[in-house]
Amino acid sequence: MSYYISKKTPLGFEEAIEKVTGALKNEGFGILTEIDVKETLKKKLDVDFHSYIILGACNPPFAYQALQVEDKVGIMLPCNVIVQEKGNGTEISAVDPVVSMQTIDNPKLGKIAEEIGERLHKAIYSL
Repeated sequence: MSYYISKKTPLGFEEAIEKVTGALKNEGFGILTEIDVKETLKKKLDVDFHSYIILGACNPPFAYQALQVEDKVGIMLPCNVIVQEKGNGTEISAVDPVVSMQTIDNPKLGKIAEEIGERLHKAIYSL
């Protein structure tokens, strides 16, 4: 079982970030954080890395539901979505919340994780 949802696209890097952000918004997610891994690695380690962004996506109603049934679930929030250059295109990937929530012994999280997973899948595969 894979721990992520992923799709390769011919979109350029910047366009892919814009498109996935819009697709996530259409599914009720906002972007809380944006980490430029390439820039951070250059600044901290003086190494070159390909274009790679981590977006911290959050769907507030579902985050609230999850926090109501398991108060420590916040350590797994927000849902990370990565956009990275791959050859002559871009790959967009997101954590599979169903897989990540299996580590928590709380069956109520399963239904929430399924819905979040469906929305992440829909957003990524709409590109």
